[in-house]
Amino acid sequence: MSSVATRTPPDAMPQVPNREDLNATWKYLEYGVDKIMVDLKNGIDMNLIADACLKYMGVYTAVHNFCTSQKAVSNTATGTVIGGAHRGAHLLGEDLYQNLIHYLTGYLKNLVKLSRTHTDEALLSFYIREWDRYTTAAKYINHLFRYLNRHWVKREMDEGKKNIYDVYTLHLVQWRQTLFNEVNEKVMDAVLKMIEKQRNGETIEHNQIKSIVNSFVSLGLDESDSTKSTLEVYRFHFQRPFLEATKVFYQAESKQFVAENSIVEYMKKAEARLDEEEERVTMYLHDDVTLLLKRTLHGALISDHSALLRDEFQILLDNDRVDDMERMYKLLARIPDGLDPLRAKFEAHVRKAGLDAVSKVAVEADKLEPKVYIDALLEIHTQYQGLVKTAFQDEPEFTRSLDNACREFVNRNPVCKSGSNKSPELLAKYADAVLRKGTNGAEESDLENTLNQIMTVFKYIEDKDVFQKFYSRMLARRLIHTTSSSDDAETSMISKLKEQCGYEYTNKLQRMFQDMQISKDLNSGYKEFEGKLVEPGDARPVDASYSILGTGFWPLNAPNTDFTPPAEIAKAYERFQTFYNQKHSGRKLTWLWQFCKGEVKANFCKNQKTPYTFQVSTYQMAILLLFNESSTNSYDDIVKATQLQGEVLDPALGIFVKAKIFNMSPEGDKPGPGKVFSLNTDFKSKKIRMNLNIAVKSEQKQEVEDTHKTIEEDRKLLMQSAIVRIMKARKKMKHTQLVSECINQIRVRFVPKIPDIKKCIDILLEKEYLERLDDDELGYLA
Repeated sequence: MSSVATRTPPDAMPQVPNREDLNATWKYLEYGVDKIMVDLKNGIDMNLIADACLKYMGVYTAVHNFCTSQKAVSNTATGTVIGGAHRGAHLLGEDLYQNLIHYLTGYLKNLVKLSRTHTDEALLSFYIREWDRYTTAAKYINHLFRYLNRHWVKREMDEGKKNIYDVYTLHLVQWRQTLFNEVNEKVMDAVLKMIEKQRNGETIEHNQIKSIVNSFVSLGLDESDSTKSTLEVYRFHFQRPFLEATKVFYQAESKQFVAENSIVEYMKKAEARLDEEEERVTMYLHDDVTLLLKRTLHGALISDHSALLRDEFQILLDNDRVDDMERMYKLLARIPDGLDPLRAKFEAHVRKAGLDAVSKVAVEADKLEPKVYIDALLEIHTQYQGLVKTAFQDEPEFTRSLDNACREFVNRNPVCKSGSNKSPELLAKYADAVLRKGTNGAEESDLENTLNQIMTVFKYIEDKDVFQKFYSRMLARRLIHTTSSSDDAETSMISKLKEQCGYEYTNKLQRMFQDMQISKDLNSGYKEFEGKLVEPGDARPVDASYSILGTGFWPLNAPNTDFTPPAEIAKAYERFQTFYNQKHSGRKLTWLWQFCKGEVKANFCKNQKTPYTFQVSTYQMAILLLFNESSTNSYDDIVKATQLQGEVLDPALGIFVKAKIFNMSPEGDKPGPGKVFSLNTDFKSKKIRMNLNIAVKSEQKQEVEDTHKTIEEDRKLLMQSAIVRIMKARKKMKHTQLVSECINQIRVRFVPKIPDIKKCIDILLEKEYLERLDDDELGYLA
């Protein structure tokens, strides 16, 4: 049979055939198919062609009539028997189906011949033009043969016959088998040349590529189910060579660009290329290629040069090149494990920056201003937290690297040479300065922000128990001496600590506040009680207020010296004790004289109309009141009257001598036995009110030492209780496992040292809480 695609259909429509004559029927149908194919090539409106075919030629009717006829006439022209008297109607459709296949094969072979006269873009134009005509014709022909689809084709497919398709799909199958397999490689070569031109900056007709892509996608048919389509044809014949060409192009370009330009310029180039390819997918590629294209680009543009990029990172860090670091982050984030080396370098850089900042402010630990130290830590954290947010998009792993670095330089730096507990001590002192009245702490409007900064440093402190001890002692002083700048600020700070460390950590701090509130109510009741005791004409009692502090909650010790209070004070506190015993029978009050204070008026100065007011401790008050009886007192007289020990009395007298309230003879450096003290009646001061209740450095140093001793004792008890708790739950445990579990439980408060844990285990063994078993195992003794 000759190629029907080259034949021009007759001008006149053949007569309507005998329904049982296959030869005549096919000739009739062939005319209609030819008419559609040729007129499409000539650009005639297919709506008119369709109407003509359906209205005047009765093609659909001819298909229907033939398929429903009971007999068929032999096709003598081809020498094959197409039908017979006993063939069923369901077989007759096969005759038309096979003739259509022969027709399409001939038509497409002719197109293959024509394609060989075109190359490159001309070939693409030819392919797209013929594809559009062919698929448009297929839709109309499928419409004309729809009876065949609905009955014979459907029945064959339902019976599981392979390689049977509806008429439209048959057109696609024939295109793929006859034309596509012959020309696809040349078509793809032309496509790749166009894409390369575009990558090199030339303008192309990208709609042609989009049409090619759509054509390749349309040819994907599921061999096991003709009603479904796949992307196999597109993936094998378009996507595979496209990705390979992409890889080769960018490997060559990037290698040359890196050799001739800086890494920063290369990153800009790579970023631009990635954006271009993303746009290219949107413009004319299929979405299915997106993931594989990204993988290919990331390999050629990033992975192949990742070592060079990472080497450049340190330079960018050293020079604060934020934009370039952000660009590098975005590039390396696209490849597996691309950012791990950057995180390690970032962590090391931040740690070094923190240590350098501390070194600049480091002096002797006792002379170092807490604010200067904390500001140095915060400056580094703020700087690199901003970098993480801006350049690294707040990525959790970079945040973790920042936290690790900060934890290192906060706990192990030149200031902490004597131990990691120096940072929490200085932080507690800084918090005290911020929260105390009359200091250069934060303004009210900035107070909350400053507390947040304190908590930022607190988060990194390992020995949180050290901070707790120092903070609680300083809070106690602020509450006792009413020097807190704001109750709201104090409450806010405790809430922040509770949120960070839990209820147990702040339980005593909250109870201290409760005690102060209870004391306020108690003082109101005492005023009423005292008013009933004083008779008209009695001397006015000392105006005093009292704070009742729970022994288990306040970090305060009993006085470390004997003390005999003056009569004026003794009467007042005895009266309060009577009142308190009436309200709370059986409770014992321990008077903490070292924390008591008051005011006295000084009328001994010559030519001073307005008396001075001295703010003094109770010990200082007892000393001053002795001079009401005599303007001169010896050191021994003062000791006998007050019973104060030298370590308390000497500093108190030294303050009076230094302020020139007392004259000391014989003159010397320090008060002590053999010295005589007299009032300086020529005393003058610009201030009417003078605060003489000043902490002595030796006392402060002693308090710090006592605090550290308390911390060590508390740690031993905490480790022992943790060990007992673990063993009670586990009954038996290996020694190394017990040590490890103990560290895990306690590290939220402090990082215990393994030798200290072992000592605590030995103590518990001696106390028979634990016993040694075989194979380095420990057992719990109930």
